[in-house]
Amino acid sequence: MEEEQTPPAPRRRGGRRVAPLVAGALVLGVVTGTVTGYAVQYGRPPTPLPPLARQDLATPAPLAANDATTDRTINANRWDKADEDLAKKLLDAPAGAKDAESGYESPDEFAAHYYESPERGFTSLVDDKVRRIATASWKEGEDTYVDVRLLQFRDRDGADGWRKGQSTYMRQDDFAGNDGYALAGVPTDFGRAWLGKTKQKPGYLPIRTGRVLVRRGDIVMDVGIVNERGDLSEGEIDDLAKKQLERL
Repeated sequence: MEEEQTPPAPRRRGGRRVAPLVAGALVLGVVTGTVTGYAVQYGRPPTPLPPLARQDLATPAPLAANDATTDRTINANRWDKADEDLAKKLLDAPAGAKDAESGYESPDEFAAHYYESPERGFTSLVDDKVRRIATASWKEGEDTYVDVRLLQFRDRDGADGWRKGQSTYMRQDDFAGNDGYALAGVPTDFGRAWLGKTKQKPGYLPIRTGRVLVRRGDIVMDVGIVNERGDLSEGEIDDLAKKQLERL
């Protein structure tokens, strides 16, 4: 009996060799077409771009300086609201007010009457990089004294640092004796108002004080009210603060 033989494996066709040839031909065709396109485009004259609209923009001719020329007119496009006259932002004294004064104060002048220790106060202002100070004061009737102070600093950090430093001691008994209250429309991180307790020494009339500290940009608004009859309310403080904030 003849042994059963295993059939031989079928011979492989050349399909696997044909596929790389076809792919190579396709790639070569793409490359050839791209090169031909660049060559044709290179030989053509450049296509001019359409003209830009409004080539004849009219610009005003520069004017010669005269008596009316100021830093603001020269740098009108770079002028910031914070660079305006700070003293003009001060609230005007009401009709009938007495002893009304307003204007600029140097840091040392301000420190001399504002701080218990003028030297330390002046150093504090310098450290916070104070830029300029404008103050206004007046007397209403026979018993109410108002002081409005605007302090502008080189940056917001200095303004906020000074405001926070002033706010920290307001809760002490020698000052307002409380944590104050929020002003309408003013975030608590930007300012507060205080109405102190009525104080009276033997032989003297009662005194009650109010204060507002608010930062707006690099400017701190500091409003102080003293009533020598002990007659002062939050409403009066809020009204004065609102009027001054509208000027900033």
